[in-house]
Amino acid sequence: MILLTRFHSGERFAVNPDLIERIEETPDTVITLTNGSKHVVQECIDEITQEMQVFKATTLALATRIAGDPEMETTAHLRIVHGLGDDGTETPPSGDPESTDPS
Repeated sequence: MILLTRFHSGERFAVNPDLIERIEETPDTVITLTNGSKHVVQECIDEITQEMQVFKATTLALATRIAGDPEMETTAHLRIVHGLGDDGTETPPSGDPESTDPS
């Protein structure tokens, strides 16, 4: 979640950045979510996109750390999925030694 500030009231609220469809400066910053709801906020586009990048990087770093921690194997089974084949099974990234030769 990223924290934002409502333009008029100054109230802080959290938004799931995966639900942000669009951010506009009209000149006020308006965030449109995937469900169509709009929020006018005090933060500018650059601040919001930076917060989104930090959120996504932190999430990926945490998932990678949890996946590599043998102490957590019994409580968390996270891994990075690079892609799914037509049959729904995971396909390794190109250049991966486990990948199969398509020829």
